[in-house]
Amino acid sequence: MKNVDQNTITQAVLERMGQMPDARLKTIMTSLVQHLHDFARDVALSEKEWMQAIQFLTRTGQTCDDKRQEFILLSDVLGLSMLTVAMNNQKPAGCTEATVFGPFFVEDAPKVALGGDVAQGAPGKPCTVSGRIVGTQGQPVGHAQIEVWQADEEGFYDVQRPDLSASQARGSLQADGDGRFHFKTIVAQAYPIPTDGPVGDLLRATGRHPWRPAHLHFMIKAHGFETLTTHVFRNGDQYLESDAVFGVRESLIADWVEQPGGDTLLNFDFVLNEGKA
Repeated sequence: MKNVDQNTITQAVLERMGQMPDARLKTIMTSLVQHLHDFARDVALSEKEWMQAIQFLTRTGQTCDDKRQEFILLSDVLGLSMLTVAMNNQKPAGCTEATVFGPFFVEDAPKVALGGDVAQGAPGKPCTVSGRIVGTQGQPVGHAQIEVWQADEEGFYDVQRPDLSASQARGSLQADGDGRFHFKTIVAQAYPIPTDGPVGDLLRATGRHPWRPAHLHFMIKAHGFETLTTHVFRNGDQYLESDAVFGVRESLIADWVEQPGGDTLLNFDFVLNEGKA
């Protein structure tokens, strides 16, 4: 098609993609082109603004490396991550709710025995975490694989500390045959998401704060059950109502109980949904 204009360009692009062999990809790309073009027309996007957007996305990609995923962070602050989680994790009543994955998960976290120390020297007040993993009928989910990770008391994940030579405040452990688990770590604290990149620029430009309420990340896998990616949030945190990435669920808020000896206890049980892992 020649001589396309602002009214005919959308159809021209769709016709060019008409022979796409992958039906699902065709559905996604058709909707993407339609919405993207409608957005540009709706806001009367200028060429200067288009270039600013290109430069922003370029810088977002350039900020990513094997320890930081700025595109996930961008998705998080735009609510797209939580929207996708909500659409794809509708579970029966009683199941533990999922929430955002976050940009700081690392494969091959250190193996930790039950009762072991996940903190591995990370600064923070001591905390003991325990709980049980069960199915929807209350049956124990024995030997479930548990990945945990968190920020330290200064608000940093280990991958944000270039001086560290080993992992801290993250670990991989396995529940016992009755689905029970326990480990030592540090008390979670509220922290700001990274603001030294393009996502931080976006937050400042839109007048938003970067803070996340205190939480501990969990990813739980077990044969015959859907994988659960979630957090446990610390009750009483000032940012529970304004999480920068919209990840708070009421059912995931728990009491972290201070003990006379200086330790803090967190007990939280997880209910997995039956299905493919």
